[in-house]
Amino acid sequence: MTPLNILYQDEYLVAVHKPSGLLVHRSALARGETEFLLQRLRDQIGKRVYPVHRLDRPTSGVMVFALSSTVAGLLSDAFSERQVEKRYLAVVRGKAPESERLDYPLREEDGTRPKAEMPAMPAMTDIRRLDSVELPVQVDRYPVARYALVEARPLTGRRHQIRRHLSRRGYPIIGDAKHGKSVHNRFFAERLSAPRLLLAATYLAFDHPLLDKRMEFSCALDDTMTALFHHLGWAGHLPLDSVRMPPHTTPSALQAL
Repeated sequence: MTPLNILYQDEYLVAVHKPSGLLVHRSALARGETEFLLQRLRDQIGKRVYPVHRLDRPTSGVMVFALSSTVAGLLSDAFSERQVEKRYLAVVRGKAPESERLDYPLREEDGTRPKAEMPAMPAMTDIRRLDSVELPVQVDRYPVARYALVEARPLTGRRHQIRRHLSRRGYPIIGDAKHGKSVHNRFFAERLSAPRLLLAATYLAFDHPLLDKRMEFSCALDDTMTALFHHLGWAGHLPLDSVRMPPHTTPSALQAL
């Protein structure tokens, strides 16, 4: 089994590149599954790890885990209080707007109650078109097919928020079986060797919970998305694995203990 790509580790937390298709942890919806990111990471580093946020199974990219329950609580609070900056890259159908704030309330999708019984919660995502391409092929009713590379910055943390917001705006993410269009998903899978959800978490930034540092993680794309970007002429937008720790000026949690 290929080792996980660990982007950063200290005595308090670890950042890792989550592969597409890998569940983060066991759940009631994961019956029959035997492989999970949490267990693989624990076995690889030889330490117990604590999840503090989530990525959907088909989404790849940077995830942070705490190495103690205390740090997990601090990081979870930072995520829930919107103190974490997140950026994603998505390949969508259509040209997409140059920039826009998508402000559509969303019902929570927890699988335990009918959607009609779930309250609609505020949800906001900032999107920006980084590039676009027009392919001389007829995929649906149009003689050419247009696709765009979008950077998405979710300002809230609703389930499937980016996928649902882009779909509602009319620019579904390629490979999204639930919110996208199957004809375009098939075209990318069969003709462009991209049979996965084309959504990746490429950037996280937050104040370290116990050190006086601002943590900034950038995560490269996997082989599938990297090859696709080269094919579509988007190689200039490929992120690289990197960790930045510029100094922070406010008192750290460690100093307050």
